[in-house]
Amino acid sequence: MEKRCPQPGYRTPRAKHEVTGRRAAWHSLRRLSTLLLACLCASGVSAVAQQESAPGTGKTGLKPYSTVYKTTARGLSIKLRRDLTIDAEGHCRLTSEGSLLVVGLSEVSRFSLTEGRVEPHSYIYQGTGLISRRREVHFTSGSSVIRSLYKDEWYALPDVGHTLDRMSQQEQMRLNLLSQDPAPEEMVFTVADGRKVKDYTLALIGEERLQTPMGEVDTLLYERQRDTDERLSQLWVAPDWDYLVVKTLHIEEGKTIEANLISAEIDGVPVTQYVAS
Repeated sequence: MEKRCPQPGYRTPRAKHEVTGRRAAWHSLRRLSTLLLACLCASGVSAVAQQESAPGTGKTGLKPYSTVYKTTARGLSIKLRRDLTIDAEGHCRLTSEGSLLVVGLSEVSRFSLTEGRVEPHSYIYQGTGLISRRREVHFTSGSSVIRSLYKDEWYALPDVGHTLDRMSQQEQMRLNLLSQDPAPEEMVFTVADGRKVKDYTLALIGEERLQTPMGEVDTLLYERQRDTDERLSQLWVAPDWDYLVVKTLHIEEGKTIEANLISAEIDGVPVTQYVAS
């Protein structure tokens, strides 16, 4: 009997299922990373203005940390590791890495700390494995233009005033929270992402005590404000742990993605032993 060969470009059902699974894994990993970076903040005034006008609280600024987050998205278990390093001159490097099956991601944000303010330098996102995608955002001091690489094309974005990248915005949020007591009801961040410069709005919902692998911890719950009710994004930060993100929740089209902090050290000290300044 003559054996038929598949036509060029034809995928067997199994191969098609594997490709679909890999893409689902990549999108889940990308979504988790986005949750940890993008559930942020706005009000009628800028975050910088809020911080500069806030009375001193005696709290210190950012400290190096190492964290690991775990989530289950679309039935897939994912772990992301995030580390912040700071040198003696205040130059910071924030990294985030994760992998799932045969795909992965790596993100690096470089910025400086000047008088309690994040000054971004660059952001690079690199997909690894079977799905390789790259994004970049570059800031030039004194320039009104931000260079952004998105889908292999460079864009010139306007720097409208203290514009951040997707990762450094989280550290600016933590700086604002560390400098204000009580915690702000709302904050604002302007972020260069892809082809656009966007504002993010987050409102304080309340307080909640969470159970974590490191023990119970008191948290503040913030919710991202949107024009539609079709999506919900929330994050919980722990004041006793220098406002590290402890949990994120995203619901869209009936699908839920939840990320939880499972391990953390601040300045080389486990959070179970850490005493906030």
